[in-house]
Amino acid sequence: MVVAASLWGVDGIVLRPSLYGLPVPLVVFIESTIVAILLSPYFIKQIPSLKTLQKKDWLAFFFVAFFGGAIGTMAITKALFYVNFVNLSVVILLQKLQPVFAISLAAIFLKETLSKQFFLWSSLAIIGAYFMTFGTKLPDFATGDKTTIAALFALIAALAFSSSTVLSKRALRNVSFEMGTYLRFLFSALIMLVLVISLGDLGSVSEITTKQAIIFLIIAFTTGGAAIFLYYYGLKRISASVAAICELAFPLTAVLLEYFLRGNILNVVQWIGAGVLMLSIVKVSVTQNQQNKNAGN
Repeated sequence: MVVAASLWGVDGIVLRPSLYGLPVPLVVFIESTIVAILLSPYFIKQIPSLKTLQKKDWLAFFFVAFFGGAIGTMAITKALFYVNFVNLSVVILLQKLQPVFAISLAAIFLKETLSKQFFLWSSLAIIGAYFMTFGTKLPDFATGDKTTIAALFALIAALAFSSSTVLSKRALRNVSFEMGTYLRFLFSALIMLVLVISLGDLGSVSEITTKQAIIFLIIAFTTGGAAIFLYYYGLKRISASVAAICELAFPLTAVLLEYFLRGNILNVVQWIGAGVLMLSIVKVSVTQNQQNKNAGN
């Protein structure tokens, strides 16, 4: 889970900036379609296994794709485009709020029992992530570069991704994580195809440069398809609540890449926040897994 979230950090800082200028729905459509095509051979071999799926299973995958693959991905991409991949602080804010949404949704819809230790370490993880990103300052919403609008899209992405995390846990009950990965991208591609056609963005395919085409392929094999593949592998084995905290590795990766690639150096407070974040990710995973084991005995 942490590796998958770290790959998303690489996506936002290193890869996705090269796609700036293309319509956001088209970007998401192409990403989803490439991964769906790559996984088609596996899907064809496993078609018989789909006969056991019920209507609720199909609906779960549809809404996973709708919230995570479509709305969430478009919202975070749009947020990054609005700040031109420079003022990342407000966009990264979504990763501080996502666990709050996911934990609440998991408790309500999945009936996951959360211990006092879980709430303690998850709260510390969110606090650590905040200080890692902003230090002792408040988020700056008055930078003159559409940051306020970016913040709105970041909040939409936070809610969409957290909903997708909880729904993914339900969707994976009766299928393998490999099939789950395929269905997620297949439904996302179909949803985005309808949206792209409706908006008239399909014609912009001709504007894609060779460099951008290569970037799309890299995303499909790493931060897109491969990351979701690892994510679902982990989600089959841990609770949605623990997964939400593990996803905080994304802002950690983003901040570190900002330092190594752009020379934005973290101050002492931010480094302390990063340390608290990583410690909390480990602690919350151990605590919740232990509780699940005890509940099974």
